[in-house]
Amino acid sequence: MNLQELGNQIAILRKRKGLTQNDLGERLGVSFQAMSKWERGETAPDVLVLSNLAEVLETTVDYILNGGKKAMCYRGTITVSDMIQGIQCLDDMGKHLGKDNLIYRHAIRGINEGMNINVEEAFSNDYIFECLVAEAIIQNLKLGNYIDLTDVKRNFKSEHFRQIVLDYCERYGIR
Repeated sequence: MNLQELGNQIAILRKRKGLTQNDLGERLGVSFQAMSKWERGETAPDVLVLSNLAEVLETTVDYILNGGKKAMCYRGTITVSDMIQGIQCLDDMGKHLGKDNLIYRHAIRGINEGMNINVEEAFSNDYIFECLVAEAIIQNLKLGNYIDLTDVKRNFKSEHFRQIVLDYCERYGIR
């Protein structure tokens, strides 16, 4: 926890509410001197005060403690191999059901139209296949899932797609 960021966040939220340090201190049962020390990053609010502080400032404890940065809570964990297997399942569907099967054709057509891609071409082209893997990972990151950076670095052959995925990881707070 960075006390300076914490203090800055308290000051920003307090000012947005139109409160002075004294006003906020009175509502929390602490002195304006304590408020001043918090906002200067010299000390942090006592854990017993944090819930009330968040309530008065109409935010969450996490938001205050993280200096206004969103705390990441991941829904689940994915791996590159999971994404590879998922895309390979599409090819397997064609092999098991038949490429002319209505279920297979509609699934492939939906993906092709939605992503402006020829999915079946990916089954025989490593570069396009890796593009789909990268897209599957990015979609999972957008949904709140976590992936280990080492897994990404180790399992992408294409530096281009590896870097795209790593950039998205950083965007979604995975470092």
